Amino acid sequence: MTISPNASRLTLPANAGRPLLWLARTAITSVLHFVDPPAHETYAGYEWLDDPGATFVTLRIAGRLRGCIGTLIPYQSLELDVQHNALSAAFEDPRFPPVTTAELSLIEIEVSVLSTPEPVYFSSRAEALERLRPGVDGVVLRVPGGRATFLPQVWDELPEPEEFMRHLMQKAGLAPTYWSDDVRLERYTVTAYSEESGTEPAGSWS
Repeated sequence: MTISPNASRLTLPANAGRPLLWLARTAITSVLHFVDPPAHETYAGYEWLDDPGATFVTLRIAGRLRGCIGTLIPYQSLELDVQHNALSAAFEDPRFPPVTTAELSLIEIEVSVLSTPEPVYFSSRAEALERLRPGVDGVVLRVPGGRATFLPQVWDELPEPEEFMRHLMQKAGLAPTYWSDDVRLERYTVTAYSEESGTEPAGSWS
């Protein structure tokens, strides 16, 4: 588990990772095993799951990305957002085929809870790069007709701001060196929880 500072306006307890990962894995498992997911219940001490939250769910197999889908702005409960994004990452990420039952035991799940994105103010590309905090900031790139984001975890693979920005431009469908007065950037931090590969969901997180 890694935690970035000021990660969320939600009050996340110290043991938040277990229920969040349980919700994600159980949602995927329920679809693959053709069973209904557990009915919603608000357990004492877990009321925070009913609060609005924005999350990303990332799936990996042997360290390689297998799916990643998320939400930038809260619009539903944290519980529902994790479940929805887990299913989207497993079955609707256009970069990958749907996850199969055979892959379920190989997948490692990571749930990232996002803070509210805040604007980054700059007057040039160089200044924009200077204002980014490697290893801390998730970055949202907005241009007319397009948007892309990288979670803070991407800094592990792209540690230099210039390289980070080039790949983010490409993700948005732009040339790596693209720049104009229409570029808008936002940044956010995350609280991220990851599980051991092949973790099986227990009957309950409590």
